[in-house]
Amino acid sequence: MKNVSHLPYGEFMSAIQAQLKLMSKSATIHLEHAQRELSTNKTKNEAAIAGVTRLFQKSQETGRLQDDYKEYLEDAGQRALLTLDTLRRRGDIFYEHEAAGAPPVLIYDYEVVLDGASLARPCNYMLLRITPPEGVEVLEWKRPYVIIDPRAGHGPGIGGFKADSQVGVALADGHPVYFVAFKQMPEPGQTLASVTHAEAQFLREIRRLHPNSPKPVVVGNCQGGWATSILAATNPDLAGPIVLNGSPMAYWSGRIGQDLMRYNGGMLGGVLPAMMMSDLGAGNFDGAHLVFNFEMLNPGRTWFRKYFDLYNDVDDGAQRFLDFERWWGGFYLMTEAEIRWIVETLFVGNKLSKGEARLETGRPIDLKAIRAPIIVFASHGDNITPPQQALNWIVDTYSDETEIEICGQRIIYMVHEQVGHLGIFVSSSVARKEHSQMASTLKTIEALAPGLYEMKIEDIAGHGADKRFTVSFERRKMSDILAIGSIADREDEEAFAAVAHLSEQLAETYDTTWRPLVRPLVTEQMAQTARALHPVRLKRSAFSSRNPSMARVAELAKTVKERRKPAAPDNPFIAAEKLYGDLVEQSWNAMTSLRAMWYESAFFALYAGPWGQWYGASRQAKRARKSTEELRHLPVVVDALHAMERGGLAEAVVRMLVLLANTRSNVRRDRLERSAQLMSTETPFRDMDPATRAKLIHEQTLIAHYERDVGLSTLPKLIPSTEDRQRAIEMVEFVVGSTEEMEPRTVEALNTMRQLLGLGQLQVIPTAAQ
Repeated sequence: MKNVSHLPYGEFMSAIQAQLKLMSKSATIHLEHAQRELSTNKTKNEAAIAGVTRLFQKSQETGRLQDDYKEYLEDAGQRALLTLDTLRRRGDIFYEHEAAGAPPVLIYDYEVVLDGASLARPCNYMLLRITPPEGVEVLEWKRPYVIIDPRAGHGPGIGGFKADSQVGVALADGHPVYFVAFKQMPEPGQTLASVTHAEAQFLREIRRLHPNSPKPVVVGNCQGGWATSILAATNPDLAGPIVLNGSPMAYWSGRIGQDLMRYNGGMLGGVLPAMMMSDLGAGNFDGAHLVFNFEMLNPGRTWFRKYFDLYNDVDDGAQRFLDFERWWGGFYLMTEAEIRWIVETLFVGNKLSKGEARLETGRPIDLKAIRAPIIVFASHGDNITPPQQALNWIVDTYSDETEIEICGQRIIYMVHEQVGHLGIFVSSSVARKEHSQMASTLKTIEALAPGLYEMKIEDIAGHGADKRFTVSFERRKMSDILAIGSIADREDEEAFAAVAHLSEQLAETYDTTWRPLVRPLVTEQMAQTARALHPVRLKRSAFSSRNPSMARVAELAKTVKERRKPAAPDNPFIAAEKLYGDLVEQSWNAMTSLRAMWYESAFFALYAGPWGQWYGASRQAKRARKSTEELRHLPVVVDALHAMERGGLAEAVVRMLVLLANTRSNVRRDRLERSAQLMSTETPFRDMDPATRAKLIHEQTLIAHYERDVGLSTLPKLIPSTEDRQRAIEMVEFVVGSTEEMEPRTVEALNTMRQLLGLGQLQVIPTAAQ
């Protein structure tokens, strides 16, 4: 490690220039954002003020101003009381939910299949089987779905929060659905390894219950995504396709000027706050701290707008508010060992993406070990898990897209333009479009050739629930993933290495100095009192019926509902109220923007300079990558190329399909569905088990990639008889479709194959590529 005082002058000045460049870029982006917001708000407010003015003028001209004012006062007073009653109901629901053990907020009935507390390594996780609602038929032979919700302060259930949800989509298609839930309190001594062990047991139990089904799909939401990837990497034989929804995987990544949560480690002291909070919690970390952090991201929304919207629309919005708050207000705990592993290994250390993570001693976590196809769903509108955090692990794990093919892996990603983090899991429109199309894709994904793809969904016909979409899979390179943000946006990641080093040293210092003094002083009663007084709990309990001052609110609210007289929509005072709400929220947002600019600038000032480079140098190592030549000589590639002339009908058909797919930039799902149909219904494919079919596709993909011409010329040796050649070409043409649907390059390649097999050329040539 270089001593910063001994850095050559040129290197020292280069480091200073890079730091100033980052700080300048950050300030520019924040100021430009503030300017855009100011301009947008100015236009919006001028229009709103003009509208309010017109309404007041009209009210005055018609002599209704005084009546409108009285009507508004009555309406506002009634809404205020109903809002207070809704907050009272929220507080009561909070206590009822706590008293019941904080069960999952699923809208579906369920049964407990396996309780993690009963396992050899106990944990607080449970495997639930969702009971299909009346009128929904589940077919036991279909691939089961397993949904793992995030354990990030809140409780489980967000994936089945409403009918249009991940659970609802899978049930509607006839799949058995299982839910991995967890209890509010962890088991004593519980670790992340205990949880992963339990989740593996859950998958084994599901496979026992569905012996005739393919391996289950495992869907991980947010923090449940990295848990899913760890489960699949350490138990590659258990899971079918895995889906990572809004899941952070590359924790140092993000966009300068936008993704601020990643700076918390550096600004708050790395893992130290989690360790201290755990000690003050008598060995358990309170999830309410994480929820408070989420609320701090957008205080204008969570601390003002949410309540103003409730007040504004309390007649229709109260139940919707309470349903969401039942989930948002359920706070779950972790052991110190769990939260420390998560912060040190993932959020601060970024070891999962770098290939340095260990689940426990002797159990490394290598994302390359995942054999199941992977679908990643991210969104530009997600300020908790931006696309870079959801996708950059792919760039960090594999040398290039060719290595993905060599590993026999299929990685498909999809980036939404605007939906927010929670919208990925709870939005009805996302469930009807993205999640339903992912569910359809999962039926055929294993027929897709290994590689990196982007899933594209386009509107095609119909409206609402009857809307139908066209889906295609565009071949992608690593540069396409980096281009989603900006390649330059990774230039700030070196600063996080210094944070990782600092976090380690702070943890070691605390472990050997203050911790032995703090732990004996904290009792379980003190920890419970501290949890009860946490602000996010207090704002619920303070308005509950347990508060004597709320005693008459329920009775008064009942009377108000009976005499309710909403003001007219065109009442000028209602319009003025809405304008006031907008102005207050804009003020909050302006303060949040200033805080964000200061926060990011302070982080770069502390960690992005020469001192940060020196201090973090030992933590900047990236995963070793194989060169193109090394990849070419891997045993799996060499074995596939040596076997080019061995095989029969199956090898020939798959090789031709892969070669034809390589003539196009995308794979349409209808072709993929026909390929899956071929693989499951026609001999010799239908007699193969899934693993054999996957190996066959993998080998032929490698041949098509490395020895295209030789692979093509050896086709006649695989199928020497005219009968087999005719059957092979019929299978291939069934999958690729009519010539009118083909691109010219595809037709040319197909004609070449027909000639090699002595079958003559196609007669119809398309006039335009489709």
